[in-house]
Amino acid sequence: MNTNPTDLTILLIVHLQTASRRVTTSARRRFGDDRGQATTEYALVLLAAALVGLLVVAWATAGGGAARISRLFNAVIDSVIDKV
Repeated sequence: MNTNPTDLTILLIVHLQTASRRVTTSARRRFGDDRGQATTEYALVLLAAALVGLLVVAWATAGGGAARISRLFNAVIDSVIDKV
């Protein structure tokens, strides 16, 4: 079989393009899928909210945090009562 170098080059280019498409399609399937992204974001938001809540509780129970929160609630309730 006598093959022209140009024919081999063309075959090599076609083969590489086909292989590249297969890898791209495979990578897109593997990494481009958005399923589960909303669940992950929701879980991260819940974790952040829980962390903020724990920090507020820790601040309120230590030092003068409880007194400040008590004053804040009293001021809000007094304001609402005054407007009614």
